[in-house]
Amino acid sequence: MEWNPERERFKLCVIDDIKSVVEMVSRKPPWQEFGIEIAGTALDGEAGLQMIRETRPDIVLTDIRMPRMDGLQMTRAILEVLPDCKIIILSAYSEFSYAQEAIRLGALDFVKKPFSLDEIVQAVLKAGELCRQERRETARLAAMESKIKESLPILRQEYLIFLLHHRTTESDARSRWAYLDIPLDQRDFFVFVAEIDHFAEKLSGQSVQEVELLRFSLYNILEETISAWTRGVIIREATDRYVCIVNGSDPDTAALITEACCTNVSRFSRHTLSIGVGLGAAAIQELGAAYRQAISALGYHFYTGGNGVYTYSNIENKPLALHSYSAAAEQELLFALRSGNFAKSLQMLDQLFAEMLDSRLLPEPHYVESIGYELGCRICRVLLEQFPYGQVEPLERRIAVMKNRVHPSLQDIRELLSGLCREACALVTEARSLESTRIIHQAVSYIRSHLDTGLSLEQVAKQINLSQGYFSNLFKKVQGVSFQHYVMHEKMEKAKSMLIGGRQVQEIAQDLGYEHRRYFSEVFKKYTGMTPSEFKLHYLGKE
Repeated sequence: MEWNPERERFKLCVIDDIKSVVEMVSRKPPWQEFGIEIAGTALDGEAGLQMIRETRPDIVLTDIRMPRMDGLQMTRAILEVLPDCKIIILSAYSEFSYAQEAIRLGALDFVKKPFSLDEIVQAVLKAGELCRQERRETARLAAMESKIKESLPILRQEYLIFLLHHRTTESDARSRWAYLDIPLDQRDFFVFVAEIDHFAEKLSGQSVQEVELLRFSLYNILEETISAWTRGVIIREATDRYVCIVNGSDPDTAALITEACCTNVSRFSRHTLSIGVGLGAAAIQELGAAYRQAISALGYHFYTGGNGVYTYSNIENKPLALHSYSAAAEQELLFALRSGNFAKSLQMLDQLFAEMLDSRLLPEPHYVESIGYELGCRICRVLLEQFPYGQVEPLERRIAVMKNRVHPSLQDIRELLSGLCREACALVTEARSLESTRIIHQAVSYIRSHLDTGLSLEQVAKQINLSQGYFSNLFKKVQGVSFQHYVMHEKMEKAKSMLIGGRQVQEIAQDLGYEHRRYFSEVFKKYTGMTPSEFKLHYLGKE
């Protein structure tokens, strides 16, 4: 075996009771060229063992038969002190059984006497190569151990997340818990989930660094708050959510810790938290159930809008029957929308939610949320009865945007529906206004082309297929004056034009539907302040 100069250097001790053998083995071979350093020599077992304890060699070359301590005893003693030391036994043929015993005890190899120096060198180099391999393996394991230690925080988080979502046995959980050095007692826990309120809306447009700085800051606040009460581990489960596992069995203490977390985050940052707390978990394998309870409790911040604590104990006994509202109330809402009555639609919307939430225990938030979206879709379908899809599509888009929001609150859902009602009624009112204007313009056109008739309210209303009362109110709303006043205005303006055109009063009275000239003159004077003759004289300077 040839020496590679890039190999590591190893220390060798030579022990034999024959001085000439020690000198020959330690001095003749070119050990330096082989990367071997002679750490020491000795002529008996006791001296040799003392030297080995002081120099701590990698390789020991020793005779099997020596005074004071033979090779077998030495092998045992060396391996107790240096379990990785490579021991090579020198033995005569007659001592072969001793050499075998030494190998059984842990010696690496033996060389039979008489031996050549080349045999000694090859045996030592073989031991050196084994030392090199073991050093590399040790270094590799040390590097791996170092990486594992560096990764322990991540590994802990990953394992705890695994425990929250998957079932495990108690024995497996305990062994992994110990290996990962999780800084919690292995029993009596509370799990709570803390979520940053309105995270997406508040941090929209912020840089990644600013968002991460906020998350780190809130993490520290939670960590310091929890540590003032008990031991705990915080997991960053999502961008806006932390899962906290803390030791404890007293629900009152858990309530104090979570309330303190909300208070401190609100006090020391510009943000607030919603926290859901599960029931206590006595053992590691119960953490998953406690986590699911905390998530359920967190969902009930749908009703509060955030900045507070909700515990699973508040909802664990809620009835299985779904809360609902009457079909009649929904129909009333839709009728109000069809008629454009915004005030009525809001009143019915309030009634719907009052019926749905009329219980000692609030219904499951996702149910109320889905009912809200369903109601929004029904509002859109009502509008599609009267309007093209292009006008309704923006309202549908608002529903889709709300669905994509993370954890909208009850207030968000109600504001969405109120906004949809407002826009729906505005569309109906605007359309009705346009239709009313069209109808009244039609009536005005009819009036102007029939000024030679009596033009009663009944006559014009019948012409445009409206009741007299509705037509009268609609006419005044659109034109700003009553039907009678408008007809008189149109007739008198036509009369003025006809007078200026030289027409006779009698002719004008007949053309404008007046049977008697005197009545026409009275109406004209009331309207203009002058008789027809005075008006004609005033504008034409003649009778």
